[in-house]
Parts: sequence; C-alpha cells; structure tokens
Amino acid sequence: MKKILIISDGTAGEHFIQRVIETYTSENIYYVVQIKAKEYADVNPARFKFYEFDPTSFYKLSNLLKMEFVQVIIAMDNQLDVENTIKNIKLVKKHLRVIVLNKWDMENEDPDVVLVNSNELLASRLLDYLPNVPVIAQNVGIGEGEIMEVLVPFGSSFVYRHIGVIEQKNWRIVAIYRNRKLLMPSRRRMIQPNDLLVLVGEPAVLKSVYRAIKRELGQFPEPFGSNIYLYVDMNIVNLRTIQELIRRAVFAHKKFKHDLVIKVVNPSNITTLQYIKEFRDNNVIVDIEYKSTDLRTTFYNDIKAYHIGLVIVSAEMFANHYTRKTLYESHVPVLKLSDRSFSSVKDASIILSDNRDLEKISATIFDISEQMGFNLEIYNYMNEHQDEKEQVIEHYYNLATIFSKSIKVIKENQNPIRTLRQKDNFVHILPFTYKLTKRRIYSILSTDSEKLYYKLDDYHQIFIPVQL
Repeated sequence: MKKILIISDGTAGEHFIQRVIETYTSENIYYVVQIKAKEYADVNPARFKFYEFDPTSFYKLSNLLKMEFVQVIIAMDNQLDVENTIKNIKLVKKHLRVIVLNKWDMENEDPDVVLVNSNELLASRLLDYLPNVPVIAQNVGIGEGEIMEVLVPFGSSFVYRHIGVIEQKNWRIVAIYRNRKLLMPSRRRMIQPNDLLVLVGEPAVLKSVYRAIKRELGQFPEPFGSNIYLYVDMNIVNLRTIQELIRRAVFAHKKFKHDLVIKVVNPSNITTLQYIKEFRDNNVIVDIEYKSTDLRTTFYNDIKAYHIGLVIVSAEMFANHYTRKTLYESHVPVLKLSDRSFSSVKDASIILSDNRDLEKISATIFDISEQMGFNLEIYNYMNEHQDEKEQVIEHYYNLATIFSKSIKVIKENQNPIRTLRQKDNFVHILPFTYKLTKRRIYSILSTDSEKLYYKLDDYHQIFIPVQL
C-alpha cells in the first residue's frame, strides 16, 4: 500500500479530494491535511486519514512526515503558505516528490518538485474548443487512452532496463522526460527512476503495460494474471505423481498467496478424485472436466475465466509437444514440477544465453525469488558474446540493489548444465520462447542452453514469457 499525503486549504483542494474519494483504488492510502476540516461524503476510512492543522507549522508537519510517503500533493490558496510548506517538507524529506498546484507562476529548481500551472491547464482545456487549432497531447488521437504518460517508480520492473530489450508489441515508448528534459528513446537508452514515459499503443495493451511498470516485488503472478492453475490430465500423469503434484501446488499457492484452481481432465480414478476434492476450500477451486474436450479450447477458456497468471504442470505433461506449444501460446508463466521436494528448494538458477531475453524477464525472476525465499544464482558460460552477457549481469546487479536482494554470479568454462546436474535441488528459471516448443530431437546437437532445458528435467523449472 502506497501512502500519499494531500495538503489542502482551498476550493480547488476540496474538489481534488472529492475526486480522489470517488476514484476507486485499493493500492493507495491518503493522508489529508487541512487547516479547517471539511466533511466529505462516502469516505472509506480504511483509505483516508484526515488531520486538521496548519502545514506551515514545521513541528506538526514533521511528525506526520515520520511515515514513509511516496508523494505529496499541495493545493493551497496562499503562495507564501505553499512555499513554507514545501520548505518544511524538504527539511525532513529532501528527495520526497512534491506536486504543487501553481496559481502564481512560482519557480522551483528542485527536480523533485513538480509545479502544475493552473492557468496553463485552463488555457489548454479551452484551446480544445477552438476550430482549426492543433490540440495538445492529452487529446491527440481518438481519445480512448491510446496515448499515456507513466511515471516510473524507483522499485519498478522497468528501472535500469534498456529500451531495446523491452518487448513492445502493439505499443511503443515514444518519448522520455528526465529532469524536465525531453529525451528521444533509442535501443541503448536505459530507463531510470522517476523517468516520465510517453507511451502510444492499443488502449487495452497500455493498461497492462501501465500495471507492469508500476508493479513492485510481491505482486507475481501479476501482471500475467491473478490466480494459479494446476492442470492434471489423468491419462498422462500417473496416480502417485498426481498426489505429489497436488501437495507441491498447494505449497506454491500458499507462498504466492493467490487462489489455486485445480483442473482435472479425463478423470479415471475415484480414490484419486476424492483425494483432490479434500483440498477444496475458499482459496482452492477444484474443477473436474468429465467430458473429453480439446486441450487448447479448455485451457484458453480457463485462463480467461479464472484470470490465470501461473500454470503448474508435471514433467510428463510439459514433455508432451502439443501441451508445451499450447502453454507457450497462452503467454502465461509455467511452473514445471519434477519428482523432487519443492519445499526444500533454496536456489533459483539462471543460465546466461547469447541473447538478452533474461533482461526482459528480470523483474519477474526477482519477484518469484523474493516470494519463495530463493537465493539467486547466475551462471555465465565463458565462451563468446560476453559483451551482451555483461550488460545483462549489470542489469541484474542494479535490480539487486533496488530490491535489496543478493545475487551470485558464477563463471563457468564448461556448459553450466553439467554443473547444475550435480546440485542436489534447485529451480531452473528461463525465458519461455518459441524455440522451446520445438521437438526435442531437433536440439540434440545444439549448444544453446535454452534449447537443452530438458537436460534438467529432473529439477523444477519455471518458464517465463518474454512479452506481456
């Protein structure tokens, strides 16, 4: 939950507070300071905390600023009061972002103080009604949300990523504003905290991109979906494996704290079905498909109906070419469970490849490692393409600093798969790309560690799509 401080003492501030109250969000808590308290209708007490005091009082404001706010919004009627309030805030929290309604053409050189000129806002809005005059960016296009501005927070999954490795399908980053300066995007430009990104694309896609940029650790399986889905085909998975699979899926469900859907198709054993039904509760749904239907149709319908963000399957099912291709085309992360203990896993291992797909999925890897309590290991095969690999390693070190997560980089002169096969237990995380859908026989002679993922079939593996 993000804490936001609103300081108001005028009509504009009151209108703003009322609009915030009417805007639904479960992710923010608002602390409202007013010189004279005002009653508001339909206030959710869990989301709004009201205080009555003069914000120009350093003593009173500093006590409130002991809490960690992500942002302050000031809408006051007196310029001197605004300036003193900003001064008090900066004495306590020098780098706290402050948004100010500017009615007096104020100036402030602090990069963390954003002055929103009220006269410019009014003039811009009136300008939209003039014929034969170009409109400003907020109304360009069809006005359905195909142009969006997004402020990149410090803990964002996009921070310190190169634009060239961000999958931009049906959307584009068209401009970056940094410290009030316009930067044109290029493949090698790196996104930094507090960058303002201008995005253009399909409105539905931009909503997903917005959630991806704003999310921080602890959100997985978002933004892929909300719930976890265990798919069990009793024609493929043997009965003993099913029971182990259920227990491990329930363990993952408790770690990620999202609902679990257990989907059983081709039911053939009453005792096993009864065992599965015993796990049914408010957070575990058991869905049994008694009629034989096409895997792809059933799977896609369930992903949409249950808003699935992580699919769990057995090693036998993932080995099936048709199943693996269907999973890939769904663009949802997959946890493939092997015949080993999952609760005892301590390390998440990734192998650097010659491409930079691991940079695209880095935030998801950190999120999974944080929630599951995994140590993060990066295996660098010292053969060629070291420039690309070093950039990926630098990116992971930057994210490790942001998320306060330690990582271990291991240099290998031989294929890391041989080294990993000697470990007791770990989870192998890798990008879920199209080349993994190929039949295994075609990759026997390959040196690509991703194509040879099946060499680690005896271990748990997580496959993460490289695009939203």
